[in-house]
Order: sequence, then structure tokens, then C-alpha cells
Amino acid sequence: MFDKLEEVKSRYLELEELLGRPETASDRNVLRDLSQELSALRETVETYDRWKKLKTSLDENEELLGDDDAEIRELAKAEIPSLKESIASVEAELKKLLVPKDPNDEKNAVLEIRAGAGGDEAALFAAELLRMYTRYAEDNKFKVELLSLSETGAGGVKEVVATILGRGVYGRLKYESGVHRVQRVPETESQGRIHTSTVTVAILPEAQDVDVQIDEEDLRIDVYRSSGPGGQSVNTTDSAVRITHVPSGLVVTCQDEKSQHKNKARALKILRSRLYDLEQQRLQQERSEERRGQIGTGDRSERIRTYNFPQGRVTDHRTKLTTHRLAEVLEGELVELIESATVYFQTEAMT
Repeated sequence: MFDKLEEVKSRYLELEELLGRPETASDRNVLRDLSQELSALRETVETYDRWKKLKTSLDENEELLGDDDAEIRELAKAEIPSLKESIASVEAELKKLLVPKDPNDEKNAVLEIRAGAGGDEAALFAAELLRMYTRYAEDNKFKVELLSLSETGAGGVKEVVATILGRGVYGRLKYESGVHRVQRVPETESQGRIHTSTVTVAILPEAQDVDVQIDEEDLRIDVYRSSGPGGQSVNTTDSAVRITHVPSGLVVTCQDEKSQHKNKARALKILRSRLYDLEQQRLQQERSEERRGQIGTGDRSERIRTYNFPQGRVTDHRTKLTTHRLAEVLEGELVELIESATVYFQTEAMT
């Protein structure tokens, strides 16, 4: 780790020297690129400098343990534990800072929730997860925009796609992707038996036009009359849109808006993010076929979390974290779970 930190510090000093050259100041593009690289390294360098100062203080105090003056020896002995604690804390920060940054972390996120095994019970829990993520977004001053929603008659959700807008949303929520399992007694269960249902959650980085170029010739666009709840104009005009991306076979439908134009725009937005996610998965797999879990592979099939209602318990099967604050979690209090998963995958990335 420290060899890497020395490389970072050396590069930082080199960048400072380059930025001081007259020829750099005269080239806006070079000036911008070097300034951005310097800014990206600054926190790591400053934290490393802080570590070196603490380490020097620790070494000096340990040397003073052999001093002839008893009072000096006692003062040095008293300072050593706190210095060691501070050094350990800064080293943990440095490990996080050395994890390669995901360029998608600062982006908005596309949230997709689909009911899996369990019929109506799975659809009801899908609706609860949508509410959970919406509450989390509201608590963090993020904005949620529904792109597509397919409901059941019993208040459940078959499938929903939404955009969560805000700086760093994807970076916070990306480890929520996977199968969420719920265990509880349905209201319709007369024998009191616990049923197990599943819901699939996918978190994708929102793709912009510059991220994914879609050739119009690769698209098959169908329009049809909307079905389900809606106003008269929704159900009586051909406003629903189905877009098929022929090369990948991806299909996206959108019928929530009265305007065919708006539905097409929303469907393209979803398609672009799904295509971007597929490309990111391909690139990650090429870089390392051995990377495990959600990070790198985008595998949605692994069970990541269980919500056990009889015990009021939530368990993350990747990090082994268990909390008995089920009610609070479903109200959007996800910080503990999200931070635990983030630390887990950052540690995985360093091994």
C-alpha cells in the first residue's frame, strides 16, 4: 500500500510542477486535464502526509521510552496508545482512497424492481421496496421520477422503473442490486404459515447520449393502445410505445404518459441505461473474470438480503450484517446496510 502511496505522492508533485510551467498555462485543455488529475489526488496525498506526521510522532515517543527522565518516559507512554489509534484510523482512510474510483458513482441511478417468486405476496413486497427506496431518496434530498409502472389489483407492483436523481446516487445504491427475499405470514394465510417470496432489484447508472450511441436502424418501434388504469385519452389512443433493440434483444415498453412522444423518450432513456449497463458488465468481465459478487459482474441472480417479518430482522448475506430494525429499514433507513456493503466491496476490490 505504501509503495502505491509514494507513487501517488510523486505524481502529485510532478503535476504541481507541470502546472507551474508557462506552456501549461497557455493550453486550456492541458491545464484543465492536469488540474482535474491534481484535484483527484489531493485528498489521498493530504491523508498520506497526515499519516507520516503521526508515524513520526509515534517513532519519537517510542524512542523517548528509553529516556533517562522518568517524567518524559511517562508522557511518551501516555501518548503512544492514542497515536496508534489515530494511525490505524488514517490507514483505513488510505485503503479506501486507494480503491479505484468507479466513474459511474457520481451519476443518477435507474432503479428497476420486479416481483419474482411468490405471486401476489411478491408483488406487495415489490411495492414496499419501491416505497423504501423512495423514502431513502427523500431523506437524502434526491428526486424520484417514475418511468414505468405495472401494478396489480391488490396494491402490489409487478414491475417498476424509476430514475433517482442526485449527485452520487448510483455510487450509494449500486450494491442494492440482487434478489431481495421476504419471509412473512400473508394476510390470506389462515394456518399462520410463513411464506417466502422474492423481488429482484437492479440499480443501473443513468446513461446519457454521450455514453451510449443508439443507431435508429437497430430499433424496432411499435405503438399500441395503453391498457390498465388511466384517463380516457390514455386508453383510447395509440400512445403506448414498445422499443426493441434488435442487436441485443432488449425490449422496453412505456405507456404511463398520454403522449406517444413522451413515452418514446422515456423508453429510450431506460433502453440507453440498460445498454450502458450491459457494456459495463462486458468490460468488467474482460478486466477480471475472477471478480466475485455484484461488483464487476452485475449478477442479479444472487440472493443478497432477507427481510424476516416474524423476527423483525434484516440480514445481508454478503456482509453477514444482521439488524433487528426491519420497520426502520422499510422506512428508508438504509445507511447501515449501504455503508456495510460499500466497505465489504471496497475490501474485495483491494484483495
